[in-house]
Amino acid sequence: MAETKQYSMEHELGCGFFGGIFQRRIEWPKKKTSIYSLPSSDSSEKPEKNSFKKPPQKPHPMHNRKPSEFPPKPTISNQKTQSRRNSDAARTSTSSSSSSGQLKVLRSKELTKIVSTQTNSEGKALIRATSSNVMLLGPLGNIRQAGNRNSFLGNNSPNATIKTVDYLYKNLQQVKSQQGSSRIGGNGVMGNIVRQSSGEFRQRRLDPEVLKSLGNEKYKLGRFEEALDLYDKAIAIDSSKATYRSNRSAALIGLGRLLEAAMECKEAIRLEPSYQRAHRRLATLYLRLGEAEKSLHHYEQSGSDFDPQEIVKAQVLQKHLTNCIHAQKLKNWTTLLKETESAISSGADSAPKIYAMQAEALLRLQRHEEAYATKERGPKFPIDSCTKFFGPLSTALLLTIKAQVYMSAGRFEDAVRAAQEAARLDPREVVGVLKSAKAVSSARMSGNLLFKASKFSEACVVYSQGLEHDEQNSVLLCNRAACRSKLREFEKAVEDCTAAINLWPSYSKARLRRADCNVKLERYEAAIQDYEVVLSETLTNEDVGRALFEAQRQLKKQHGSPLRS
Repeated sequence: MAETKQYSMEHELGCGFFGGIFQRRIEWPKKKTSIYSLPSSDSSEKPEKNSFKKPPQKPHPMHNRKPSEFPPKPTISNQKTQSRRNSDAARTSTSSSSSSGQLKVLRSKELTKIVSTQTNSEGKALIRATSSNVMLLGPLGNIRQAGNRNSFLGNNSPNATIKTVDYLYKNLQQVKSQQGSSRIGGNGVMGNIVRQSSGEFRQRRLDPEVLKSLGNEKYKLGRFEEALDLYDKAIAIDSSKATYRSNRSAALIGLGRLLEAAMECKEAIRLEPSYQRAHRRLATLYLRLGEAEKSLHHYEQSGSDFDPQEIVKAQVLQKHLTNCIHAQKLKNWTTLLKETESAISSGADSAPKIYAMQAEALLRLQRHEEAYATKERGPKFPIDSCTKFFGPLSTALLLTIKAQVYMSAGRFEDAVRAAQEAARLDPREVVGVLKSAKAVSSARMSGNLLFKASKFSEACVVYSQGLEHDEQNSVLLCNRAACRSKLREFEKAVEDCTAAINLWPSYSKARLRRADCNVKLERYEAAIQDYEVVLSETLTNEDVGRALFEAQRQLKKQHGSPLRS
């Protein structure tokens, strides 16, 4: 069989494709029956044109000519004529029902014998059929395809190939008319798939407004850490937007970092002085932090879009703060305690200065356990943030009271550290507190070493020296009571334990030590009361239960009545 001419993709579907097929002469073997195309809806109009018997073979003058010697045949199309470039889709050659000539029979007959072997490849690729002719991948009408009967894919008539190619040409023209003559690359078009520039994608990801929007979504979901991270990225790209700072402050509020949130609001107002939302947010923060005067100022700058009750709260808070300062100067600790409670109820729920004044009042009223609870309940801001926001003097006062509270609770090392921090900020006001903290801490440490060495008299002296610096220290009182109990000074031991319990009612070690001393003094009723209190707090303490039973037995024995189990 003669060599088939190769066609490149740049010619797409030119006339040479069908010319190469139709101009070849093939010797088909004789058969008794005619070969028909598979029936289809498109070939029902003229069935007699598609059925024929093979005419008797006669010598043909062109039989021995090579396919390349045939002159090019003109093509006739039944479709509407369209102007096409040589580089466009394939041009079709059709055999109309009105054309005549013996080549028509051979062409139609040859088409019925072509069976394509299809493979999975792109739609524009060329594959080789079993007849060794180059053909388009996809149905050309010679094989029945599943699908819609009216579609060109399911047409098996001899004209199906022509219609298929013509359809592909029209489809290609439509795509080109929509996309223009853009080349592939950049934001160009490959078929109907649009490529987006990677640079444009990166630019969108780095758009601070997009980052802000993503942060807002995380904030609405309560994921404040993630929102804060996105706001930080937006600020890193564009630090001139007040909204980014304001949104960052909202995320910080959600995380409980109020001082940092207030600083962000200040920065937002610096960037945009008329930013009413930032003024309103800062006013609310100042109210919670106990800065009533500043809160009122920013409420006035926040426009009309706010709750009037917030101004009322700020005004009430300002009144209570004035009363607190007055009571503190007069050392009226009961009034100070009352006013601080009212100030906290007015909205200053995160004001470190108000909690510090309340703890100081409780210390002076010898209610150390409540003072420690107040300190633990109050806000816990970093020292550097407090110094930056409230100033060094106010922060030094906060640390001074904190050191005193730690000393009352027996946390002597923490007390020393707090006093040292206060002295670093304002040495003049904290010298006495730092000296006392060091003396008490040293006394406790030295006394414990002496007690473990069974040097009870020396230990008792050391504890007494520590109490000279803080005579209301419940830990030193309880430790001295232990020494006096070992020295069989039970009355003095009971006195020290009672003083410690008055300062710290839940001090179970002091209560047990007092109960033990009362048992040795044969005061069984007092001992039973202490044992019952401790047992109610520690239900699983077997030692306390046995001590209680023994005290009850001794009490019954003392009264001359048998003890019931």
